[in-house]
Amino acid sequence: MNPFTIVAIVLGAVLVVLIILALVGKKLQKKSDAAQANITAGAQYYSIMVIDKKRVKLKDAGFPQIVVDQTPKWLRGRKVPVVKAKIGPKIASLMCDEKVFDKVPVKKEVKAFMNGIYIVDVKGLRSGLDTQQEKKGFFKKLRDKAQKVVDDSKKPAKATPGGVETKKSKKK
Repeated sequence: MNPFTIVAIVLGAVLVVLIILALVGKKLQKKSDAAQANITAGAQYYSIMVIDKKRVKLKDAGFPQIVVDQTPKWLRGRKVPVVKAKIGPKIASLMCDEKVFDKVPVKKEVKAFMNGIYIVDVKGLRSGLDTQQEKKGFFKKLRDKAQKVVDDSKKPAKATPGGVETKKSKKK
């Protein structure tokens, strides 16, 4: 066989696979948009007091049995963001959207946009939500220190009445 025909066959196969993936992706995107529209259509604001938040396996999260039964088996062992909150006199386990989970403050009262046991959005009730700082690992801390040293070295020297003060004269 000619190498040109082999390359043409492989490129044709790759092109067919890419077209199929694009069509499936569009179909899944439409399904996702429709599901998100259904979730936000029935959602309401509730005032809740957040007790705790963590990522737990779905079957260990304390949800009602019907919720666990309705989820596909391959998702039951997956960790989901769970918020334990007090809604009125009841304490409930709530599932949270991934994007919202980091914004939820612990041991504070918030206004949550919820549909059933699913938290779609969170707003501060009495004050704005504090954006929590991300935990920095060892290498991020080292990189930040190195960047600070570089930034300090780029600062201009301060002028003093007796002349220009340099970093060397500061040390003396």
